[in-house]
Amino acid sequence: MSKVLIVYGSTTGNTETTAEYIAGVFSERGFDVTLKSAEDVSAPELGNGDNVLTLLGSSTWGDDEIELQDDFIPLYEDMDNANLKDRKVSVFGCGDSSYTYFCGAVDAIEEKAEKLGATIVGDSLKIDGDPDRDEICDWAGKVADAVQA
Repeated sequence: MSKVLIVYGSTTGNTETTAEYIAGVFSERGFDVTLKSAEDVSAPELGNGDNVLTLLGSSTWGDDEIELQDDFIPLYEDMDNANLKDRKVSVFGCGDSSYTYFCGAVDAIEEKAEKLGATIVGDSLKIDGDPDRDEICDWAGKVADAVQA
């Protein structure tokens, strides 16, 4: 059974809910899913050789600069130790489009993962406000299809 790691940082619960919806889609498709809060994960776990995909999610807040969710910051800062070279990664997050950097954390995480040699699977998912289950499940299904192809 293919393993998937989903790691999220959530302030209001929206990104956590999104991660749970994503986990449900991958579980339904037969993946062995591990869902963890960013505060409970070390960077080396992101590149665990057993995982066929690592999904990273963070909410974004702040108007003057891109601000990752507080629990995700230490993980982001230590991503150089994640061994993501040639690893499959997808990124998602929630934000508010009224801010200058709508879902900027998603862009920052994806950019860093690419610089570390990760293979980005699919387009990133950026959610404005409350999570929409259908939108999230559709995105997760496309990512799962890409991994299984």
